[in-house]
Amino acid sequence: MHALPAFLALLLLSAGLSAADASKKAPQKEIVWHDASQWKPAGRAWDDTPSHYSRLPQRAEGKVTKAVWRLSRNSAGLVVYFRTNAPVIHTRHEVSGELAKPHMTATGVSGLDLYARAPNGQWRWAGSSKPKNKIHEEKILNGATPEWRDYMLYLPLYNNTTSVEIGVPEGSGFEPVAPPQAKPIVYYGTSIAHGCSASRPGMTTPAILGRKLDTPVINLGFSGNGKMEPAMAGLVAEIDASVFVLDCLPNMSSLAADEITKRTENCIRAIRKKHPATPIILMEDRSYANAWILPRQFKKNETARAALRVAYETLAAEGVKGVTYVTGGQLFGDDDEGTVDSSHPSDLGMYRQAEILLPVLKRVLKE
Repeated sequence: MHALPAFLALLLLSAGLSAADASKKAPQKEIVWHDASQWKPAGRAWDDTPSHYSRLPQRAEGKVTKAVWRLSRNSAGLVVYFRTNAPVIHTRHEVSGELAKPHMTATGVSGLDLYARAPNGQWRWAGSSKPKNKIHEEKILNGATPEWRDYMLYLPLYNNTTSVEIGVPEGSGFEPVAPPQAKPIVYYGTSIAHGCSASRPGMTTPAILGRKLDTPVINLGFSGNGKMEPAMAGLVAEIDASVFVLDCLPNMSSLAADEITKRTENCIRAIRKKHPATPIILMEDRSYANAWILPRQFKKNETARAALRVAYETLAAEGVKGVTYVTGGQLFGDDDEGTVDSSHPSDLGMYRQAEILLPVLKRVLKE
């Protein structure tokens, strides 16, 4: 009869001790921050840029249009490489513009996107940030097995990035990694190349292609302003690329047909002058998703494509070789489900376009 109260007392004492132990939090390790401006990001073709995370050289100011110069300050396509064995990765970064757009999330416009190299060598998604303010800190990865891995961190698509830091717990290893030395794919285009309307920075067509081919990509997408002006054609031609992808027709379709033809011919000639044998992929514009019901959209596609085709055929007749022509009708699929607004691709449209370009790129890179 006396054993029961003693047993209960022991249980209560044990529970009290456990609760007290549980209430004592394990000491948090200090975060060691690494400033990514201390090493070069991949995806930047020039070193003389006005800021660490912009895309055109300072000397381009005043030569390219004001709109192109402004958009070149966006960090679209820039990637920070690093290695760590940390189980937790923190990021802290700052942007200067609006966080989101009507049809683009804050993660896509202003966030960071983390990929890790898996044991089979593939790049796989690991985490992304969801910025709520222009200065944003987040635990982007938590609970990874503590083993050494390569990581790539995509920077914001539609914002000017002013600082990026990567934090790991004290005692964890961390190594900055220089950009890959292979010749890059140069992808020159419009808002679609720029990243509108990917949900996160790693889901643009150029980024998807870069991971699938495990090769660096220079993203020269300029929203509304991929128009093959002579100054931009000259800058594109400066880059020692493995292949040039010209995807400007969605913006050039507002020009007169003869102007589309002239600019396309001049751009390709400028590239060929410096790179006689480097492959060039010339892309038609994507089909508007509602062109089936809006005759004006259908006609806009057809008129622009005819002008582009004239340029391609003229150059071929002149003996310009190594230009591959990609038609646009199926770039986002054939079910009208690949866009957010008829023109700009969703993640689905971005992926479908990459799947069409992937075998083309593999073929021309082997030739």
